[in-house]
Amino acid sequence: MPGNGLIHKIRRFMNAEERLRTPSPFDHLRRQMNDVLGDGGILKEVIQSGGGPPVPHNASVLMNYSGFLEYSDEPFETTKNLKYPRMMKLGRDVTLAGLELGLLTMKKGEFSRFLFEPQYAYGDMGCPPYIPAAAVVLYEVQIVDFLDSGQVDDFIALSPVEQNEVPLSTLFEVVNTVRSFGNRCFSLSRYDNAKDRYKQAVMLLGNRETQSDAEKEGIKTALLPLFLNLSLTELRLYRPHKALKYSNKALEIDSANTKALYRCGQAYMELQEFESAQDCLISAQAKKPFDTDINSLLRKVALCYKDSLDKEKDLCAKMFRDTRKK
Repeated sequence: MPGNGLIHKIRRFMNAEERLRTPSPFDHLRRQMNDVLGDGGILKEVIQSGGGPPVPHNASVLMNYSGFLEYSDEPFETTKNLKYPRMMKLGRDVTLAGLELGLLTMKKGEFSRFLFEPQYAYGDMGCPPYIPAAAVVLYEVQIVDFLDSGQVDDFIALSPVEQNEVPLSTLFEVVNTVRSFGNRCFSLSRYDNAKDRYKQAVMLLGNRETQSDAEKEGIKTALLPLFLNLSLTELRLYRPHKALKYSNKALEIDSANTKALYRCGQAYMELQEFESAQDCLISAQAKKPFDTDINSLLRKVALCYKDSLDKEKDLCAKMFRDTRKK
């Protein structure tokens, strides 16, 4: 046994000596990477190019990433096991200095590798037990999407009086960004988060003190898609009463809106108010007679309505028979 221990120590020593003589995996990577800052602290290799503008400061980024130590095949940190990676805010959710600086060089759809020296990663102390002291780390990052949320943050930080003094066009830009956040959450099936974003946008519009009829019409135009989004989100959350409320708000703005009529039909269907559902869907069908979704739901409602009436007739007949027996 002592001999085996000695052999093991000798092998470890020889492996260490061998590593000193041959380039390490990270050394090989360094040869094909670009120096981001010019000080060698952040090196980057683009594996797959993206498109559009780079990620701006204060953006919220949807990304997949994995962090590796040298000589390790398994990541010490990864989002690959998440079905829906969350949107991360630069300066708040992204806490690794090198990663944040690296993200600012990336574009939507881009996949890149980064090597971070300790001063841009976990420092001289590391992060025991996962990250050793003064460790160089490798991050593989893919940008799925990002939203420039800096303008939203600046607007929300204003007082109500200051918000009203901002040009209406700026308010619409802020609302569109908040709605885009909601749409992103919805696409990830995070319906509660989506609902909160849509309601935030509605609140920002509702707080605006409009002066002219043109401004009032602009606010209504901006509110319409938000009410439609809220209606659909509430349906996905199995809350048909609330879905109906937002559909009706949309119809108050545009009484002939087919999406709003269709959403009402869906909500009434869930509430088993088949006659009301049928009325809404027939109105929607009149606007879009060849819409497959409307026609399909209308057929379904008609069948359910007929089945409901048949059951009601059977129940009445049974009650009548029981009465006669008495």
